[in-house]
Amino acid sequence: MSIALLAQEKYTISGYIKDVTNGETLIGATVYIPGTSKGVSSNEYGFYSLSLESGDYTIDYSYLGYETQSKEIQLSQNITMDVELGFEANTLVEVVVKAEAEDRNVTELEMSVEKLDISTIKSLPAFLGEVEIIRSIQLLPGVSTVGEGATGFNVRGGSIDQNLVLLDEAPVYNSSHLFGFFSVFNPDAVKDVKLYKGGIPARYGGRLSSILDVRMKEGNSKNFEMNGGIGLIFSRLSIEAPIIKDKASFIVAGRRSYADVLAQPFLNDDLKDSKLNFYDLTAKANYNINEKNRVFLSGYFGRDNFGFGDQAGFSWGNSTGTLRWNHLFSEKLFSNITMFYSDYDYKISFGNESANKFDWNASIENVSIKPELTYFLNPNNILRFGGQSIIYTFKPGQAIGVSEGETTDISLDNKYAIENGLYVENEQNFDNGIKINYGLRWSNFLYTGKGTAYEFAPSPIPGQQSFPTSSTDYDQWEVIKAYNNLEPRFSIKVPLPKSSSLKASYNRTAQNIHLVSNTTASTPVDVWTPSTNNIKPALADQVALGYFKNFGDNSYEFSSEIYYKKMNRLVDYIDGADLLLNTFLEGDLLEGQGRAYGLELQLKKKKGKFTGWVAYTIARTERQVDGINNSEWYASRFDQLHNLNISGFYEFNDRWSCSAVFSYVSGTPATFPTSRYEIGPYIVPHNGNDTRNNVRIPSYHRLDFSATYKGKQNKEKRWDGEWVFGVYNLYNRKNPFSIFVRPEFDAEAGAMINTEAIQLSVIGNFIPSISYNFTFK
Repeated sequence: MSIALLAQEKYTISGYIKDVTNGETLIGATVYIPGTSKGVSSNEYGFYSLSLESGDYTIDYSYLGYETQSKEIQLSQNITMDVELGFEANTLVEVVVKAEAEDRNVTELEMSVEKLDISTIKSLPAFLGEVEIIRSIQLLPGVSTVGEGATGFNVRGGSIDQNLVLLDEAPVYNSSHLFGFFSVFNPDAVKDVKLYKGGIPARYGGRLSSILDVRMKEGNSKNFEMNGGIGLIFSRLSIEAPIIKDKASFIVAGRRSYADVLAQPFLNDDLKDSKLNFYDLTAKANYNINEKNRVFLSGYFGRDNFGFGDQAGFSWGNSTGTLRWNHLFSEKLFSNITMFYSDYDYKISFGNESANKFDWNASIENVSIKPELTYFLNPNNILRFGGQSIIYTFKPGQAIGVSEGETTDISLDNKYAIENGLYVENEQNFDNGIKINYGLRWSNFLYTGKGTAYEFAPSPIPGQQSFPTSSTDYDQWEVIKAYNNLEPRFSIKVPLPKSSSLKASYNRTAQNIHLVSNTTASTPVDVWTPSTNNIKPALADQVALGYFKNFGDNSYEFSSEIYYKKMNRLVDYIDGADLLLNTFLEGDLLEGQGRAYGLELQLKKKKGKFTGWVAYTIARTERQVDGINNSEWYASRFDQLHNLNISGFYEFNDRWSCSAVFSYVSGTPATFPTSRYEIGPYIVPHNGNDTRNNVRIPSYHRLDFSATYKGKQNKEKRWDGEWVFGVYNLYNRKNPFSIFVRPEFDAEAGAMINTEAIQLSVIGNFIPSISYNFTFK
């Protein structure tokens, strides 16, 4: 009996997996026993835990782009083993194949998940030569944008506010600089980018369509390192170094554009003080207190400034701060507690005289605490559970106007809310290769005072404005309305013969805050509002089915996914809605439903001098709102039937490489008049059929190209540099962003004689660029 019990006794090997050159932890590194199905991946902090029966084992540690390490161990007690993986440039091809860990694309449970390595993002052609994370993920299947100059992105038929964008777990409410041409993420400070389009685990909540999880570097814990770049629009610089070698480190990264500085000599006196710039600062520090405790502190501060002399100004920006504490209760129980602060605000001002001016400030602030625990039950079960509480402060508008010395305050009251969530999920592996993840999330949302809540009488005519009938005043944090939702999540992977698998997922998601915008593309002055007694939380149910296969000695990856998403309680608008500084905004809002369905195909080539991918999506996105479009279904403003992206990379030698991207997207819908009124000398366009999005603008297509020239490779050299030459919109395509109708005025007749459609192109020419990037160690 004692011999049998001894044979069944299990022990745990655990630790952290890091990069040998800089000490950065590796997310998703694989730990497995060759010849068996036993293995585990490192979590978001590089930690792994694997429990096995006592005995002698060979354990392989691998990560994409790194050389696999094999460790021989005798497991007769719990072992802590930290592993550092290294990379050798002259074995790149072999390493990429080995690091796939037995065909990861096929064997892993995840589906509807896209992960872009930062080195791949840096290799893509970019606008004005500047690396851009948000525009890079738009090259993936199921991800789109309504056009150049549009902020944010759309995922599987969702609007941009349905994406939860996280930077070190803190939400970023406007992820773009310069109206969408650049993102707020400095590539020199980013370690990992992961996009969940479906199969969203229960540990994530708060948005309907996607989670973009961006993780920052911790900073080089071994040596001083400086990275930077000089471009046509802005320059960037990052510094990282150990505070205490292998124990504490930091990184600070900054960027600043200088179009306004270059333009100063050419501006007249009235515009001498004009501003046209953006900047951001990203910083992070970490400290290993001991083997069981580690703390992280990170922050982001960024702003866009537009000023026309001293007559008018417009600025907006994000600020975030995150404090995290990792604690090991045991070899099997890992915990993380996150506290964050996030703020997005914008400011508008007109006039430079104290007697005649207008100032408008608005913001959304939140603070949160988020405890999470991961329990590595055994090699076949990983249990995750935790919760989160968020306190919101919405400041929709503090607006004060002064005219001839008389002050008018048209500010709106602040709004407050508290969001809570609890979740539990389990990832389970079976001996036959089947893997499942099942979980449940409970979300609770409290719309609270201090403030006035209005009751609205339903409009007798669907689609028309509603008017308030009564109001009630509430004290600070007094609950006005409470909402509760259960969000089940489920994913499954079934192995198939010949290096292939079938995957399926279902998730329900709830969204309690909403972006109020009736423009085709979001603008920095759009208004965020909580769910209220009149606005309900939005809900979405999505199912997806996928087939995955690798072939050609693991050189090619193929995936195909079909999905269907049903959305309820979506915010829509009456025709002519007044969204800015409107006390009775809720009376201009409507509740609708949506549906999105499509097929996503992707083929990747990962090995050899030529690599890249082809991504194609055919999809539909529709909305239905009573009283709009005759209460019939209509195409949403970001509906695109076809979306094709081809990305290719070629390495000529160790110094020259090039890349190219071709994109084709079907035109987006727009609402055009179907008739017109002629009243005296005036022409008034009119939509006589009460239709919405009744025409489409022409399709969008573009080719970008870049070439990179690296300096001579020398391990003894501390300075490495590279030149990047690029052309955006190579064949000079004038892609339409929007089309609008305007009357044509005849000066001789003194009347409007015709109406004409005008096509607006944000970029109508090819744009060459050159930039220089460097590293100093």
